[in-house]
Amino acid sequence: MTRPQPAPLTASTPGIVRRDAVPAPGIVHLGMGNFHRAHQAVYTDAAISAHGGDWGIIGVSSRSSAVTDAMHAQDMTYTVVEISPEGSTFSTPRVHSDAFVAAENPERVVAEIGAATTRIVSLTVTENGYTYSPATGSLNVADADVQHDLAHAAAPRTPIGQIVRGLQQRSRTHGEPVTILSCDNLSDNGHHTRRLVREFTSLLPAAEATETLRWIDANVTFPSSMVDRIVPATTDHYRTLVAEQLGYTDRIPVPAEPFTMWILEDNFIAGRPAWEAGGAIFTDDVAGYEQLKVRLLNGTHSLIAYLGALSDAATIPESTALDYIETSARTILRHEYLPSIKVPGDVDVDAYEAQLFSRWRNSALGHRTSQVGSDGSVKLRQRIPLPALQMLDAGVMPHYLALTTAAYLSCIAPLDGFDPGIHAHEMQDPARESLQRLAAGSASGRELAGKVLGQLHLLGDELAARDDFIHRTGDLIDIIRQHGPTAAARAAAESTALLPAQSRSIT
Repeated sequence: MTRPQPAPLTASTPGIVRRDAVPAPGIVHLGMGNFHRAHQAVYTDAAISAHGGDWGIIGVSSRSSAVTDAMHAQDMTYTVVEISPEGSTFSTPRVHSDAFVAAENPERVVAEIGAATTRIVSLTVTENGYTYSPATGSLNVADADVQHDLAHAAAPRTPIGQIVRGLQQRSRTHGEPVTILSCDNLSDNGHHTRRLVREFTSLLPAAEATETLRWIDANVTFPSSMVDRIVPATTDHYRTLVAEQLGYTDRIPVPAEPFTMWILEDNFIAGRPAWEAGGAIFTDDVAGYEQLKVRLLNGTHSLIAYLGALSDAATIPESTALDYIETSARTILRHEYLPSIKVPGDVDVDAYEAQLFSRWRNSALGHRTSQVGSDGSVKLRQRIPLPALQMLDAGVMPHYLALTTAAYLSCIAPLDGFDPGIHAHEMQDPARESLQRLAAGSASGRELAGKVLGQLHLLGDELAARDDFIHRTGDLIDIIRQHGPTAAARAAAESTALLPAQSRSIT
């Protein structure tokens, strides 16, 4: 397949350059945010450029039409702006064959997933988009949208509901197999997605459920994947940069760091693009890379974001530049997260750590602490419990994991009289209102931690029974409230002689 060549650009070009041809669709992607457009779309563009194939992407936005409207106005294209202190580079993926908004046309979501031409359904809907309980890992059946999807087959609202209804259409019409590919930061995301799909299906009427489950098990695969690229929000700065440097107007340019990684399990029942042409790695050890990323990168990133926001740092580079935060980040990475993972054989941990801090210091990128700190009620459930429980079971208190939890609660649900600052207020979190109600009724950090971790089970059932971790988290909340985040980090540092957890007391 010959790829179309871009037409000459001029200052009067009304938007992105037009294409001579559009790749035929083979992928339906749920979630048209910046990450998808700077990651999977870029790999797919490289795959089609190198080897051809009908792998055009039909992009589905959940509710907002901002991206889809701009995509249609710009002939389904946009600019990826790679940002580094050395300068910027630009590229224009040309792989989206169409885009639309699910909330405006829910029936079409089912139809596109159910189409015989669709061979892959991929997702970047964030952890919160899977409508599951962080405490149990199971589908949140009480969620109003899940209940709606169970009752209204033609117009599902949730990604899981959309997938199941689309799979049912496939099974009842042509019966062609399909792959469901999660690209979100969920532990073992392929199997996790499969479990949620099967749980939803099992709630359908008995005969319908049995028939659908039998077809899914025989005709659908759910490979796991690990994705990694820092992709900040689009701002007018990047729109201006594109206009000045390239001479055309792009309403939705995507800023991204130069680094990118995609690790996949090669389990695609209906074929796949040659993503290795863009640098994707296919391996049987996705879990090892996933743990490396979810804990060392994402877990440490969360601590940097929450401490940074509490220290009035607007961006991750500003936060990492604070000595006490860098020290805290290196300590949690090396001594609390790293012992909990099995590092893939081809990874040099020291080099990986150095690379992480280099990425976090990318001042040209300016990833905001408020963006990284959002949705912590879902994200931290993926990052903290297992390493914390391993240390506690060994008789060691994970002080920095407790500090991450305390800093998160201080940002999202501050105790009365404590103002976490503008960057914490800008964080989005589905549990914010419920957590703030608990904070309003709590007189101390220990009381708040007891309610959130012990009663609400925010970090799972097992940590809910660990009073030592809950008390330590509560004590650090009180230190943040009374003396600030620097004092809380100092308290954690002064308690890291790795004494038995039950013998620890607050400094």
